[in-house]
Amino acid sequence: MRENAEKIIGWLKSRFEEADARGLVVGLSGGIDSAVTVALCKRVCPENTLGVIMPCYSDPQDAVDAELVARTFDVPVEKVVLDEIFELFVQKLTGRPYDPSERDLTVANIKPRLRMTTLYFFAARRKSLVVGTGNKSELEVGYFTKYGDGGVDLLPIGNLVKTEVRELARYLGVPARIIEKRPSAGLWIGQNDEVEMGVTYEELDCCILTGNCSLQAKKTVEELSKRSEHKKIMPLLPPE
Repeated sequence: MRENAEKIIGWLKSRFEEADARGLVVGLSGGIDSAVTVALCKRVCPENTLGVIMPCYSDPQDAVDAELVARTFDVPVEKVVLDEIFELFVQKLTGRPYDPSERDLTVANIKPRLRMTTLYFFAARRKSLVVGTGNKSELEVGYFTKYGDGGVDLLPIGNLVKTEVRELARYLGVPARIIEKRPSAGLWIGQNDEVEMGVTYEELDCCILTGNCSLQAKKTVEELSKRSEHKKIMPLLPPE
């Protein structure tokens, strides 16, 4: 893991310097991916790495965990509660009040898009880059919101599957509570990544790394990947 960490840090430093940026900005969700990402950023830019905590009808424990990560790596934070603007936006679009018990993905995806807007506000003010937290497992199957958590400048852990992220987290000193936490994109209360994808991260990682997985898991991964191809490419242009 040391070699992996140093390789990523070196790459991140090069991109940071090439962009002539003054700092790095990371959204802190309270999960393992953002914890690993901010720890890497802190090593590259120790004086100007900012964590942004953005609750939006979220589990209150997530903000507590995000603050734990910030303290662990001595990263300053901005906390922006997005509940009110999210609720207003949903009401404007749907014509009815937001119902937190509803599991409507078209509505839930507004959350990460509001967070993207918030991150770029701070990045622009600080002449910084927005550093994303997506890992290879999620990128492979398109488990991210287009122009939401997918709207970033850099993806330093984008070549690591989830199991590798966990190993890197231990090496970097991420608190055990964060490493052991159930993966969730936080789109609604009680949301579970593996349930929503229909495949466990262990199965997904095996499919990506070795192909040694069940036929059902392989079929699920292939279907998710194909369905999300549009998320992984730039907007299409017509032929000249």
